[in-house]
Amino acid sequence: MRAFSEAYLRRTRAGMWADSRDALADLELASRERILDVGCGSGELTRVLAEESSGTVIGCDVDRSLLEYTRGSTENDIEASSKPSVSVVQGDATRLPFATDSVDLLTCQALLINLPDPVTAVEEFVRVSSDLVAAIEPDNGAVTIDSTVPQEATLEHRARNAYLEGVETDVTLGVSARDVFETAGLDVLSTHRYDHDRTISPPYDEHALTVARRKATGAGLADDRATMLQSDLTGAEYDDLRSEWRAMGRDVIEAMQDGRYERTETVPFYVTVGRVQP
Repeated sequence: MRAFSEAYLRRTRAGMWADSRDALADLELASRERILDVGCGSGELTRVLAEESSGTVIGCDVDRSLLEYTRGSTENDIEASSKPSVSVVQGDATRLPFATDSVDLLTCQALLINLPDPVTAVEEFVRVSSDLVAAIEPDNGAVTIDSTVPQEATLEHRARNAYLEGVETDVTLGVSARDVFETAGLDVLSTHRYDHDRTISPPYDEHALTVARRKATGAGLADDRATMLQSDLTGAEYDDLRSEWRAMGRDVIEAMQDGRYERTETVPFYVTVGRVQP
């Protein structure tokens, strides 16, 4: 499974549930007594679950450093809102340290796309949950880019396709999570699409400036080179793409200097909810 830093997870999930919690309606959060958020990462969804329910919420992740961040940030947020505190437990998604039927809702967000065998994980979810299982997973193959730098969307599409073809796990799983649920023995209740927009616009923060510099140097593509070359992309084609990518990055920086650069990346997520069969 790929590892992600706390800073990366915060950036990619920032604002995801700020004004669109209707997508979580089928989780029946108000009636839940004990919720487990598996692969909780830096705790963005964990905090939402605690805010929207009155039950006990537990965050679980294999990465101890992420759990430390989640514990600190959720305790501060929940204390301020007079909600019960969130507990955290270290554990592997395929071998959860919980008894059978020990929670009545188990959730995960952008976890199954990183697992080589998502069905095995969901089967473990079925063991631990007495009622509902919910997965909030992206379709990374359907990501769209709208940019004021014309060539950016085209180049991002080419780079993303090569990267996705080289990744060993199914990072488009969100759109087909229903199949995984059914294979694991769940009765699928609903699947809803939710689009998460990540926007860059003036005034630009330090992260936006760093991303632009990495485009101009080709550093981002260099990090992904080995994975991209696992696809049908040849070495020469990669070099050509990186050259065009760097030129695009210089155009982005120039547009930023004039305050006219804007970019919106839309990532489609699918909220799939299943009920454990008696």
